[in-house]
Amino acid sequence: METIRVGVVGATGKMGREILKAVTNDPATEVIFGVGLVDEPTTITVEGCEIPVTADLEAALSANDVDVVIDFTNADAFRQNASVTLAHGVHLVSGTTGLKHEELEKWGEEAADQGKCFFYAANFAIGAVLMMRFAEEAAKFMPEVEIIELHHDQKKDAPSGTAVATAQRIAKVREAHEQGLPGEVETLVGARGANVDGMHIHSVRLPGYNAHQEVIFGGLGQTLTIRHDSINRESFMPGILFATKRVAGRVGLVEGLDTIMFED
Repeated sequence: METIRVGVVGATGKMGREILKAVTNDPATEVIFGVGLVDEPTTITVEGCEIPVTADLEAALSANDVDVVIDFTNADAFRQNASVTLAHGVHLVSGTTGLKHEELEKWGEEAADQGKCFFYAANFAIGAVLMMRFAEEAAKFMPEVEIIELHHDQKKDAPSGTAVATAQRIAKVREAHEQGLPGEVETLVGARGANVDGMHIHSVRLPGYNAHQEVIFGGLGQTLTIRHDSINRESFMPGILFATKRVAGRVGLVEGLDTIMFED
């Protein structure tokens, strides 16, 4: 089996460096280049390997033959990077948050035009994917539900993409209704959190957290809490590698790690 050649965009960030390490350590993948915030082309050492890094994605793609680009930048940067990557006929894997679904669909069409795949997941932690799947099943029997997501205080967007994705999945299996007392009044604006299809999402931002979520169901005389905790960024690496190894042969937008986890 040929080694999968990978470019990593966002390589100088905390998440990007963790991805560089994971891709380098996996015998099935190889980092060909990184793109990040550098003043001029340079190299960084990861697990004993010298990896070239540039700020110019277009130049890196033009100069190197890669199979997959993994992009974990912010939403604004990704909006510039996505079309550039896909125009070069390269598979694209990303978990960048703060993107609209119609944008994902547009990039999916661009990928399909090239016969390539745009793989997107709101969360690459396998445990988080299982949490969303379990929550979807639970909602069929306990439709009264609220979501609390907790992240470090450097996260720019709220609520998290995982929380929104969880609510959307639950909405597909429960009868639509507003959670809480009809006509309830917030004496402080925002006290009940964000509202997605009648479900309330509460966002916590504090130092000491990484990425965590609770889905709380209530019923007659009982509650059920499904919780997932990502202790550090390593938790996302198995899912990222799983997707990177499975984009070959897929075309267009593929959304959600569970779409490939449970396909067998």
